[in-house]
Amino acid sequence: MNEQPAPHMSVLIAALAATLAPIFGARLLTAAAARAPYAQSEGHHHYDPPGLVVQPETIEEVQAAVRAAATHGVSIVGYGAGTSLEGNAAANADSLLIDFSRMNRLLEVSEADLLCVVQPGLTREELNQELRATGLFFPVDPGANASLGGMISTRASGTTTVRYGNMRDNILALKVVTADGTLLHTGTRARKSASGYDLTHLFTGSEGTLGLIVEATLRLHGQPEKILAATWDFGSVQGAVDTVIATIQSGVPIARMELLDEEAIRACNAQSGLSLAERPTLFLEFHGSDAGVQDQLATVKLIGESYGGGTLHFASATEERNQLWTARHRALWSAKAMIPGATAWTTDICVPIGKLEEAIMRAKSAIAASGLFAPVLGHVGDGNFHVMFILPPDDPTSWDKARAINAAMVDHALSVGGTCTGEHGIGLGKRQAMLAEHGEEAVALMRRVKDALDPDGRLNPGKIFL
Repeated sequence: MNEQPAPHMSVLIAALAATLAPIFGARLLTAAAARAPYAQSEGHHHYDPPGLVVQPETIEEVQAAVRAAATHGVSIVGYGAGTSLEGNAAANADSLLIDFSRMNRLLEVSEADLLCVVQPGLTREELNQELRATGLFFPVDPGANASLGGMISTRASGTTTVRYGNMRDNILALKVVTADGTLLHTGTRARKSASGYDLTHLFTGSEGTLGLIVEATLRLHGQPEKILAATWDFGSVQGAVDTVIATIQSGVPIARMELLDEEAIRACNAQSGLSLAERPTLFLEFHGSDAGVQDQLATVKLIGESYGGGTLHFASATEERNQLWTARHRALWSAKAMIPGATAWTTDICVPIGKLEEAIMRAKSAIAASGLFAPVLGHVGDGNFHVMFILPPDDPTSWDKARAINAAMVDHALSVGGTCTGEHGIGLGKRQAMLAEHGEEAVALMRRVKDALDPDGRLNPGKIFL
């Protein structure tokens, strides 16, 4: 913290800093160098650092910061791990950013009830590390080691969604600080309820525009007796996708079913030490009893062989599985490293499973025609896939091509009953697409909900709505 507010601060920000200094001390960040990292993310959007940053350690401190910001008329942005692929946590020089990284404790585990209570800054990897001795685990895996609060805010899903569901399916209750500093409790520890409006899931996926999540009660699952991972290359993307569709339609309870196209495999081989055939490849994982896993494998193998499956490589040891999934999770960085100095723009859509093949093939054809390097990969078991455009920052023609492909992907997804984003959220980048998806009447209703909970528009302004 600076001893005095920096001279470039606005009057409102300087006044807010003076109010917050006695509460937060060194956990109030005013220096430009300390605030600069909060203007960085894994997305391609550019924005300024926040005017101020606070790092609360308790719910009461969050409430104090929100109330002070309300008094001084300053907007508020919640911040987790900073993945923010669509500019979901973008701040500006007139905003207060609340960094939840110090609220990172596992508060309770109830093994009998298969649940835990967490603070929002705890990451999914940290949670599972702490759960190891209990025989339980939290399944949602978006790839990045995201904070749980951020995952709730964007309704994250990921590699295991095909079996265990997304964040919405694994949340029981929340504590939320609203725009005026009130602490709101939603949900219960029960597995279901028919009591009133579902406020827990209203806040889930709201990207910090309705309130700040300060505590969450999450569902847990038993660690499977047997875990078997595998990679399986195919002669074509179509064969791999047909295998995915047939597997889902056959009711196989597979735990992970990821597609990486030949470009994604090439990047993973180069950057993560893999030596896979540079062909469209499925990354698979089976959970269950030993007999159950073998039954699942036999069914999937029969399906895949009929669609041109090549060599099926298994990884049953923990170290082998970790290497495989680490490479998958680092695919974005691996792709980015293939063009030094490039910027990565990752987009995603989600379509009904029966429309998946067409959506991927249309995207692949457009990429090939454009000449761009843009690997395709994704959680295809639930109809969600990503395109990672790797673009020179000073090449406007390439960016224009990427924008056109992204727009065409979204348009096609909506035309077949899909969504403009399966898991990245709306943020800054897909506001127009959200309007196209839901229509003016539905978005107007969303705005009325926003206005009711945040009448001054101070919570994460400029996100979701145009």
